[in-house]
Amino acid sequence: MKRITIISGHYGSGKSEISVNLAINNKIDYLVDLDIINPYFRSRGLADLLEEKNIHLVESTIKGMTGSDLPYISGEGVVPFVNPDITAIYDLGGTENGARVLIQFLDRVKDLNEIDFLCSVNIFRPETADVKGILDTIAMYEAETQLKITGLINNTNLINETEEVDLIRGEEILKEVGKKLNIPIVYTVVEETKKNFNHEFLGERITLIRYIAKKYL
Repeated sequence: MKRITIISGHYGSGKSEISVNLAINNKIDYLVDLDIINPYFRSRGLADLLEEKNIHLVESTIKGMTGSDLPYISGEGVVPFVNPDITAIYDLGGTENGARVLIQFLDRVKDLNEIDFLCSVNIFRPETADVKGILDTIAMYEAETQLKITGLINNTNLINETEEVDLIRGEEILKEVGKKLNIPIVYTVVEETKKNFNHEFLGERITLIRYIAKKYL
């Protein structure tokens, strides 16, 4: 993965869960939670775990004031863009307003080649159930952030009811999207209890641990 990875996607796309898993698996330095819209199912809910893993969490809670959730992001969010020695994952909000938060950092970007901007897709969410819906979602993120999506994440799932054929169907739809936009499927997400899925999925396989779901459910 690149030094900076930005993960986008509609609510229910699994972007926050994926962000946490990637940060832990790859020993990332910073996890920046940019979601100032939705107060639940966010990576910031795992502050203690991330600290234990030596991952610096940047979010909107005022230090020493648990629960002080505010619609702003700490100025520390810009640090990975100005310090080339820091690796980071940015967990973007799931709406137009959530995506727009990223713009405040873009004037500090020195090298776009260091950034991956990925879109996580679950085809069982109504907004991204087909090629058109996914293309519209990507167009929205690109318009609001002024960055081009560089890759796709196949996170097609029905939680515990997910079958291998579901992920394969998601892959087929994302392959069509990829052809239209000339971008690859970078990751395919397989929940840890589904290790028996044997299909050779496109992209790197993420064996997902549901850290956030375990906290909130």
